[in-house]
Order: sequence, then structure tokens, then C-alpha cells
Amino acid sequence: MGRGGGDGGGAAGRGGGGPRVDRGLWRGLGELGFFALRLPEAEGGVGLGLPEAVLVFEEAGRALLPGPLVATHLAAGAVPGAATGETVVAAVDGGLVEWLTEADVVRGDAAGAVPLRSVDPLTPLHRVPARRPAPDPVAILLTAAEQLGTAARVCELAAQHARVREQFGRPVGAFQAVAHLCAGILVRTETARAAVYAAAVTGDPADIAAARLLADEAAVRGARDCLQVHGGMGFTWESEVHLHLKRAWVRTQRAGGVTVSEELLAAALASETV
Repeated sequence: MGRGGGDGGGAAGRGGGGPRVDRGLWRGLGELGFFALRLPEAEGGVGLGLPEAVLVFEEAGRALLPGPLVATHLAAGAVPGAATGETVVAAVDGGLVEWLTEADVVRGDAAGAVPLRSVDPLTPLHRVPARRPAPDPVAILLTAAEQLGTAARVCELAAQHARVREQFGRPVGAFQAVAHLCAGILVRTETARAAVYAAAVTGDPADIAAARLLADEAAVRGARDCLQVHGGMGFTWESEVHLHLKRAWVRTQRAGGVTVSEELLAAALASETV
């Protein structure tokens, strides 16, 4: 494992005016057991399992909580201070690293990392010339849970705006085109919710891959349709809608990306037909 900046948070990233990890928030999450949720109580953890972790990460996605949440959660028990939020942990994920310069510890080989201009202003990215190991199924599932949170939030935002925004003397939600957009967001969100929750219970890699594909679609398409409902207002800095779309785009590249999940699911389906 390599380390980030010697001051425990990437001075270069701060000096460049990029996004920063709120250390107070991070420690607060640690105190609440966010990172130690799946650690046994005998090791100072909460002693819960994947279903509970999925619920927590869903809410993190709904709130657009920034930072390397999945990497730090997975490091709890393996990296000192990760479980309590005293240590911010980033991880090399294929050829990308999120929050590299803000991390105290980087898991994986980040040598030769080059900063990228991230589409999400709240998620700094670096590219590394690394091979792509098999992704951790738990990382895939927790990413899907965050995507589910985004999908649920944009569903709420679209329905709320459709009720209060008026055109031609009527709420825009009364128009069939807008109503169909909102209905589509809801259907994709609830379909993804069923898949993510089921995968959290079974822990089966194929179930996790299917959940990830459905959650990615629900988050990205839902945020795009929510922007369509909002119109130009959705792209303003006063609105969170465009931030949900940008975060959802970034998450689709995590844990092997969509392609790896498609291949995992296809292989599982093919083996069942033999």
C-alpha cells in the first residue's frame, strides 16, 4: 500500500483548490459505525451484515455524500483508523483512483497516477497504468446501493417539481409526456431496489452483477429524465439534479464498470443453460 500526502490529506489537492474530504464529517461517520458496520463486535465493529450496509450506502447515495466511502468501508479492520474514520482510505479501482490526494492510505499500486478532469466536481479522479484485477463483489454491491440512493432521490425531485411547476395554468405533471417520464423513473428505481436488496441477502455474484446493472440504469436514466422534467433549472448550481447525474456517471466506472458485471451475469446465465 502506498500513502497520500504526508500531512494525511493531500496538500497538493488542497492547494489546487480541488474538493476536500471533510475530516470532521469522516470522524463523525466513524463514530456512528458507518465504516465498521460489518466488523464483528469483538473487533470493535457494529456486527451487522451486507443488508444493513446496503441500506446505509443507499442513504449515502441519496445525500450525495462525498469521499471514498466504499474504499474506507472495505478497509475497516485491515487499515488502522479506517473503522473509526480517523484514516481516509482510497483504492486503485482498475485504472482509476478516487480521492487520491486526499487519502491517508491508498490500497493498490498508484504509481504513475495522472490527474483527470472529473465530470463530477465532488469526486476527484486519477488514472493509473495498472492492470485490472477481479473487482470485489462487495464493492460492486455497495456501489449499486449508492446508485439506488441517487435513483430514489431524483425520483422524488422529479415528482416534486412536476407538481409545483406550472405551464399554461396547469402543473407540468398533468401533461402526459412529463407523467410518463416520472413513471419511468419510479419503475426503474423500484426494480433496482428489489434487485439490490435481494443481492444483499443472497450475496451471489450473479445477483450482485444484475443488481449493479439495474441500479446503474436507474441512476443514470433517472437523473437524465429528472433533468428533462426540470428543464434548464436542473443544470444550475442551485439544483442538485445535475450533481446526481454526474455522480452516477462516475460510479458506473467503479468496480470493473458495467462491462465486467455484464460478463459475470452472462457467464452465470450460460452455465445454467448447459
